[in-house]
Amino acid sequence: MELLTTNNVWMMICTALVFFMHLGFAFLEIGLTRQKNTINILFKNIFIITVGLLLYCLVGFNLMYPGEFNGVLGFAGFGLDAPITAEGALDLAYNEGYTYWTDFLFQGMFAATAATIVSGAVAERMKIGPFMVFTILYVGFIYPIAGSWKWGGGFLDSLETPFYDFAGSTLVHSVGGWAAVVAVCLLGSRIGKFKDGQLQAIPGHNIPLATAGVLILWLGWFGFNGGSVLSADPSLTSLTLVTTCLAAAAGGVVAALTSTILHKNLDLTMFLNGILGGLVGITAGADQMSPTDAVIIGAVAGAIIVFAVSLIDKLKLDDPVGAIAVHLVCGIWGTLAVGIFGNLASGAQFVSQLIGVASYAAICIVSSFLIIFIMKKTVGIRVSEKEELEGLDAHEHGMDAYPDFRLNEH
Repeated sequence: MELLTTNNVWMMICTALVFFMHLGFAFLEIGLTRQKNTINILFKNIFIITVGLLLYCLVGFNLMYPGEFNGVLGFAGFGLDAPITAEGALDLAYNEGYTYWTDFLFQGMFAATAATIVSGAVAERMKIGPFMVFTILYVGFIYPIAGSWKWGGGFLDSLETPFYDFAGSTLVHSVGGWAAVVAVCLLGSRIGKFKDGQLQAIPGHNIPLATAGVLILWLGWFGFNGGSVLSADPSLTSLTLVTTCLAAAAGGVVAALTSTILHKNLDLTMFLNGILGGLVGITAGADQMSPTDAVIIGAVAGAIIVFAVSLIDKLKLDDPVGAIAVHLVCGIWGTLAVGIFGNLASGAQFVSQLIGVASYAAICIVSSFLIIFIMKKTVGIRVSEKEELEGLDAHEHGMDAYPDFRLNEH
C-alpha cells in the first residue's frame, strides 16, 4: 500500500507537470507570432485543454485502452467506469503504479498535446471554427485510436519485435506533426511570407515570452518522460530525467552551432527549437538510453532542426513556430533512434520502429486530410485577407491582448 501511494503521488506530480506544458506551448506560440493574433492563439490553447479533457473522458480513454480488442480498433464504452471492489471502494489492484483515476488524468494530458502542435503550425491564418472542429475530431477520435495500436496493446505492440515508443516521440509528437504538415499544405502561407518567391522573415512579437515557454516545456518534460515510467521506480525515473535533460542540452547547443555556421548569426529561436528537438528526440527511448546515447540523439536532433527548417522554407510551407521540424522530423528521428542506440538497439527493432512510423503516418495523413479538406471545400478554413492583415484578435474575438500598449507592426 505504501508503494502504491508513493507511485501514485509521483504520477500525480507528473500529471501536473504535463498540464503545465500547456502554458509553455501557449507562451512559445504567442511569442513567435505577431501581437495582433495573441488572443486567438491563447483561445485555441485553452480550448484544446478543456475540450480535450472532456472528450478524453467521454470516449478517448476507452478508445485508447479498450482492453481485449482486434489490435486496430476497440471501444470499452462511453465515460469513465472505475474498477470497484466488492466493498464499494476503488479497486487499488488496478495497477501497481497508480489508481484508475490517476491513469485517466495522466493520459488525458497527453491527448490534448497533439492538437497543440497543430495550433502552432496554422497560427495567424486559420479560422477558429474549423480549427475547433478539427481539434474535436482529432483529439476525440484519431489520437486515441492511433494510441491504442501501441499503448493500448494493439497490433504494433504485438509485433514479433514490438514497436517501442516510451513516451510518445511518434504517438504524441508525430501524430501532431503529420496533421500540421497536412494543415499547412491545405491552408497556404501567411500573406507576406513569400514575396516574388523569396522568403521573408515575419518576426515574433515577444521572444522573451517564447524563451519562457521553452523553459516551461523543458520542466514539463520531466513529467512527460518521468511519468511514462508509470511508477516512482528510483533507478528508472532518475535515469529518464538525466537522459531527457542531456538530450535537451545537446539539441540546443548543436542547433545554435549549426545555425551560426550556416547563417552567420547567433539565432536564439534556433537555440530554443534545438532544445525542443532534443526533447522530442529522446522521448521514444528515454528509459533505454545511456547518458552518452542521449547526448548523441539530442545532438543529431539539434542539427536536424536547422536543416528541416530550411527545407520547410524551400518547400514554401509556412510554419510560424517550427512545429513540423520539431515535432514531426525529430519525432521520427527519436523513434528510429531506439533501433540504433540503447538497450533495444538491433536490426529487428529498427524495422519495427519503421513499421510504427509508417503506420502513424498513414492514419494521421489520411484522417487529417479528410477532416481539413472537407472543411476547406464546405465552410472554408482560411480567414479573409482583411482579417489576416488586421489581426484575428480584432475580427474573431473583438479584443486586444495589449489594449494600453501598441507595438509598431507592419
